[in-house]
Amino acid sequence: MDKIKDLFARWLKQHQFLLCAGNPCFDYAITYKMATFKKTVIKNYPRVGALETQESLYWKHFEFPVTVKEFGAITHIEFSPVEPHKFAVTSSSRVQLYNPATNQVDKSLSRFRDVAYSGSFRSDGRLLVAGGGEGVVRLFDMNGRSVLRMFKGHQGPVHVSKFSSDNLHIMSCGDDKSVRCWDIPSEKETCRFTEHTDYVRCGVVSKASKDMWLTGSYDHKVKLFDTRTKKSVLTVEHGHPVESVVMFPAGGIFLSAGSNYIKVWDALAGGRLLTTLSNHHKTITSLCFNGAHNRLLTGSLDRHVKIYDVTSYKLVSNLDYPGPILSMGISPTDNTLVVGMATGLLSIQHRKPDDADEEKKPKKKRPQKLTYRYYDRSRTVYAPKIGDVIVPHEKKEFLEKYDRMLRRFQHSKALDAALQLHVRAKMPKVTISVFQELIRRGVMKNALSGRDEKWVRVMLTFLKRHLGDPNFAATVIDVISMLIDIYGSVISQSDDLTSQFQKLEDAISNELKYHRTLEEVGGMMDTLLAASRPIELNGSNGNALLDIPAPRVNGEHHMEIEQR
Repeated sequence: MDKIKDLFARWLKQHQFLLCAGNPCFDYAITYKMATFKKTVIKNYPRVGALETQESLYWKHFEFPVTVKEFGAITHIEFSPVEPHKFAVTSSSRVQLYNPATNQVDKSLSRFRDVAYSGSFRSDGRLLVAGGGEGVVRLFDMNGRSVLRMFKGHQGPVHVSKFSSDNLHIMSCGDDKSVRCWDIPSEKETCRFTEHTDYVRCGVVSKASKDMWLTGSYDHKVKLFDTRTKKSVLTVEHGHPVESVVMFPAGGIFLSAGSNYIKVWDALAGGRLLTTLSNHHKTITSLCFNGAHNRLLTGSLDRHVKIYDVTSYKLVSNLDYPGPILSMGISPTDNTLVVGMATGLLSIQHRKPDDADEEKKPKKKRPQKLTYRYYDRSRTVYAPKIGDVIVPHEKKEFLEKYDRMLRRFQHSKALDAALQLHVRAKMPKVTISVFQELIRRGVMKNALSGRDEKWVRVMLTFLKRHLGDPNFAATVIDVISMLIDIYGSVISQSDDLTSQFQKLEDAISNELKYHRTLEEVGGMMDTLLAASRPIELNGSNGNALLDIPAPRVNGEHHMEIEQR
């Protein structure tokens, strides 16, 4: 009879049928209800970090970077102002022109006897000028590889070479501490400035005036020169060797970068300092604007590119790179970002296409998936008709190994499954959730008991690693207490276990020390916030506000109380 009942219960389970009492085949009533197992709930904890804004998403909306290895450190990158916006990469003894569509070199200019510096385009994109380590400035034609002009006169390497806004003159700055102006048609020097007392490593020409030049030097000074007066009209002290300078198109505001500081200056107000930015940890080597001149990009030796909003000079985004950054450039359309590093790596990133553009592309229609039961041998599809009863097919629910063990009440094996390397290393929240489920069932001590020394070491390592996580701390502390209760009497029998528990004790001591420090900082903050509030005195005539004490007059200290 027992065998018959078991077979009948199995049949009921398959057909989900309820047999009521009073059936003539049996002299008893059988009531069967299939039990369902609830999977372990994995808690998703909020990610700690900066909130993603539209601005940060915009600057991170680039494709995976294309990395090119150059022959040496990449000292300068500049985009052509005309389409297709090719970019010149100055590295080692050559200037290479890259096509942004293919990320390949279209042209290589290698007419240099020494290291090349500062390959810059003219506003029409037809000429390129570059300095060199031998002190010569070369002018190249973009339609060929020939050198149109060679400007000689510097007594040291020329690190800066730019076209003036009238496209008829060239500015050059070098290690001979001089800033020179060259006339392109006559190939002669027309003006020279020698006010700097150290290497001049950066400079720009104002787009608003062909006569205004801005230079930065290792003598900590930024100077604004006027070729009409043959001398500087403005000098500001940056405080550190100046590595890069940029100027807004209107020419009223310029920025200087040296050490890990960026300073914003107002030229129209006589060089008044507007603000100072210091978000990098190492020397800032490159500054540039985006195409609309409403964002400032800064590159540093700390391997970060930071983007600022020029209206408030607040940091809006941050990009990471694998090497110290020496130069960078962004296309006028903001679609291509190129970064050069001291290791010779060139990173090229293109903006991903918009979702609207992707929707316009025709999508391939996938054939509808049909199960075998809807086909016959002649491949005819059965369609349901009116009056047909459709029985849904229930898919078998997939359970993880720890859930399968919990379903069978094998708690020790469930704990082993949760402590597997690929689970505890990549998904610690799963391991903690299994701990919580075992604690809820009241079988955690039984699952922890009877373990060998190797298993206990693995468990202690996991607990020590996640002791400082505020999301896991409560559960970890409960499990540690259980381990001490179970294995406290046998810890001294093993040197490895003694060492592991000693490390765990040190980790707990450090956490307590951190908490005490946080409490001290919290008390300081409470004091500062309380001091910043106005002091109200309750008098007979109402409330009185205590003003700031006035300075001493005739040896007396006056304090005014304004009656309300």
